[in-house]
Amino acid sequence: MNTKILLIGKNGQVGWELQRSLSPLGELLALNRHSTAYCGDLSQPEQLAQTVLAYKPDYIVNAAAHTAVDKAESEPELARCLNTDAPSALAKAAAQVGAWLVHYSTDYVFDGRGSHARLECEGTGPLSVYGRTKLDGELAIAASGCKHLIFRTSWVYATRGGNFAKTMLRLAQERDKLTVIDDQHGAPTGADLIADVTAHALRQVHALQNVALSGLYHLVASGETSWHGYASHVIKEAKRTSPERTWRATEIAPVPASAFPTPATRPLNSRLSTAKLQQTFGLVLPPWQQGVDRMLQEIL
Repeated sequence: MNTKILLIGKNGQVGWELQRSLSPLGELLALNRHSTAYCGDLSQPEQLAQTVLAYKPDYIVNAAAHTAVDKAESEPELARCLNTDAPSALAKAAAQVGAWLVHYSTDYVFDGRGSHARLECEGTGPLSVYGRTKLDGELAIAASGCKHLIFRTSWVYATRGGNFAKTMLRLAQERDKLTVIDDQHGAPTGADLIADVTAHALRQVHALQNVALSGLYHLVASGETSWHGYASHVIKEAKRTSPERTWRATEIAPVPASAFPTPATRPLNSRLSTAKLQQTFGLVLPPWQQGVDRMLQEIL
């Protein structure tokens, strides 16, 4: 691929991994909101568009967003700017220069009802400002007419930075009993998997030059669990691989989400069907435990 790739949000969980996975594919310009030569700040949609028009990339990968779900409830204007207006500006500029736009969305666009794995074509119903602004971002990209890949994902973690597994490991060494939500279901998905699938999809898009690949895809690890199941797996694996540490937790009690009230309502059902993604791009998505175990090997 003798191509130009523009990456926005290079220092986030997914952005950090994308720097690795995208760099073999072409000339990579990776930006964050502090970048100076070009604007990579989602709070400046017009300047972002100017970056696209000046750099003229073949591919734009937007890995930045307002992801503080609870905080979004008290700052809806900022969430809308980052999650709707900025992607819309990127998409319109992408259409002007003929670039593909890769964008990441979320399970929060759904209402969380039922227990089946949601398809891309199913009706949405976000329960939070975050979910609504992310859905509006998707719709703006689709309406722009640009060639695009929108990947909806869920329960994203990375070795770098804080995450649920690290919190559970710390608490398991501090407390005898943990209480963890057991009525929210989804698939923990590694930032490294998201980045690798993105690179694989871009290779195919580039090789086939097929506009029919443009669209919305669900991208999560295979299988499903609850936060309680996730915590139980993490602590069991940690005790097995690092028995020399002091693990105090002997009980992990399941509780409903209502036991931990939050400003933003989370969907109870975050199961996403990845059949379309796997079929279109010839992929097999690994079980969620595989990525989590790899992360634990690195951090323990």
